[in-house]
Amino acid sequence: MKIIKPITNWLEIHACAPTYSGWVLAGIAICFFGAGVNTMAGWLYVISGVSFALLIVAAFLPQRSLVGLVVKRRFINPVSAGDELTVELEIRNNTKQPVNLLQVEDILPIVLGKPIHQPIETIHSQGSYNWVYNHPTVRRGIYRWQTVELATGAPLGLFWCRRQHECAAKAIVYPTVLPLTNCPLVDEIGQDDSIKSDPRGKPFQTATAGLTRSLRPYRTGDPIRLIHWRSSARYGELRIRELEKVTNGQDIVIALDSAATWEEDNFEQAVIAAASLYFYAQRQQMQVQLWTAATDLVKGEKMVLETLAATHAGEDSIAKAPNKPLIWLTPNPAIAFLPNGSRWVLWQNTSTVNWDYPGIIIQSDRPLQLQLQTGY
Repeated sequence: MKIIKPITNWLEIHACAPTYSGWVLAGIAICFFGAGVNTMAGWLYVISGVSFALLIVAAFLPQRSLVGLVVKRRFINPVSAGDELTVELEIRNNTKQPVNLLQVEDILPIVLGKPIHQPIETIHSQGSYNWVYNHPTVRRGIYRWQTVELATGAPLGLFWCRRQHECAAKAIVYPTVLPLTNCPLVDEIGQDDSIKSDPRGKPFQTATAGLTRSLRPYRTGDPIRLIHWRSSARYGELRIRELEKVTNGQDIVIALDSAATWEEDNFEQAVIAAASLYFYAQRQQMQVQLWTAATDLVKGEKMVLETLAATHAGEDSIAKAPNKPLIWLTPNPAIAFLPNGSRWVLWQNTSTVNWDYPGIIIQSDRPLQLQLQTGY
């Protein structure tokens, strides 16, 4: 069987291969021919000749049906992990004859799922068939595939024929972005160096620091110190002050230590944390960038999400982390020096972290969102 299957696949793709019924008819034709040789009966020769002619026609027609078919693929919109990809294919018949009883198979990469099949009853002459299907996603990544197979056994079903079409596809699955309501890691970054001096020697501090920007309803996890009690009494519900953030004119960098050696689940958590911290900082109107070992600094929603979708643990490092306040996401507790005003997030069970700045040790048995919102 191990030898027969590759031969059958080769025949189906490059010519055509008999189906079970085709083998049965071929066997019957051979038997009738043998009986005719032994008995010299003409009617046996006629039956065997008709059977062989039927086999020849059945082997020729499926191949002819697949000539002139063109496959085109529409652009696949990016989705977040857990959502469904929408894949759209157009199969066009450029011949003057309709094509009947066709099967289309989109050969997905193994990590994304099994091949998807779709039967098509008829594609009319100079017509087309639009096939749209949704495919679930589990993990982030950039997935590429390029093969679509068209197959048919029509009209007699005695032979099966397949033809492969090059039809490149690229599907981007973004990491999950957690809806953080607050995050001390981002809110307090850079405050260790919040007082600067201008060229005249006078201290400089952002004028809007500590000023109330707006009020909003209380959400679970909000710090009690930000409750505006007077407004809460007036509205009959707790109201939270949203303050202007101090960034001291410096960029904030979410730095993912992707060159390090990670456990698989921890690295996926770190990617989710990086995306969540980036978008939280962006909502706070901070100048934020993402750094990974393989890409250096990137910014912009699309670029950041695509970078995080493509990154992997242990990738080659092309750049050093910038000398700016960082939120350093790493599994390595041995790093001793970070730029002034930095914070860190560590994925390792340890109680000895001798770093100069505060941070979070992520516990695998607790929700990641809660730990990022609780802070240190």
